[in-house]
Amino acid sequence: MPEGDTVWQAARRLHEALAGEVLIRSDFRVPKYATVDLTGRRVLSTVPRGKHLLTRFEGGLTLHTHLRMEGAWKVYVAGERWRGGPGHQIRVILGTDDRTAVGYRLQVLELLRTTEEERVVGHLGPDLLSPDWDPERALANLRTDPARPLGEALLDQRNLAGIGNIYKSELCFLLGATPWLPVGALPADRAEKLPGLAHRLLEANRDRPVRQTTGLRHQDLFVYGRAPRPCLRCRTPVRVADQGDGSQDRPTYWCPTCQTGPAPAPDAPQRWRERHRRTPT
Repeated sequence: MPEGDTVWQAARRLHEALAGEVLIRSDFRVPKYATVDLTGRRVLSTVPRGKHLLTRFEGGLTLHTHLRMEGAWKVYVAGERWRGGPGHQIRVILGTDDRTAVGYRLQVLELLRTTEEERVVGHLGPDLLSPDWDPERALANLRTDPARPLGEALLDQRNLAGIGNIYKSELCFLLGATPWLPVGALPADRAEKLPGLAHRLLEANRDRPVRQTTGLRHQDLFVYGRAPRPCLRCRTPVRVADQGDGSQDRPTYWCPTCQTGPAPAPDAPQRWRERHRRTPT
């Protein structure tokens, strides 16, 4: 799934392209909304909530979308060739006089009353990129299940919203803990700085075209996508394994020297090496 900074950038593109404009084209290509026509309505805003996007229209309607693994919103100027994928992957088109927003491969697409937005995002924890970001609440949420592996707790959007596989791996590296370390076993000083560190990473990257966590030239990430190359700090080969119940692809990267705590058996990550060999650094 996308990281919170990716969703924030998508929301900004949609907002800048559509907000304040009246729709002259509205095309929903999913059976449930095939007869819906928003033509003539003014777009009020698009805002991110964690990994969710909320596009609001006059008349009290909100379009709720989620990119999941493969979804994307593309914005085109009049006459520009659409390049987001084949036509059968388009789920919705919203057009104004000079901009057209096209939603590709959106697995979550729901039209609801704006007053009902909390029904779809009310379960989320504090949003790392929201003006009302609450680090104390985020830390309290993480500590509610001290036996839970740190990596799983970070991905749980009910604890704090916006972290995906990349930031999970990078945060655990920066904290010096493996993603399988129980939350309650993380030293108190490191646990207390975790929410602020996560916030700073996403804030620093929300305007960047290429995500960067290291501060090093030509080396964007510490561990994510680096297996089996050497760790940037200690030169130990970075390892990769799956984490979770197996229902989703969640490759997890870590350095066995720089990060302390439990980890899978040495042969567990082998199946990931070919699948993620071309992951960019």
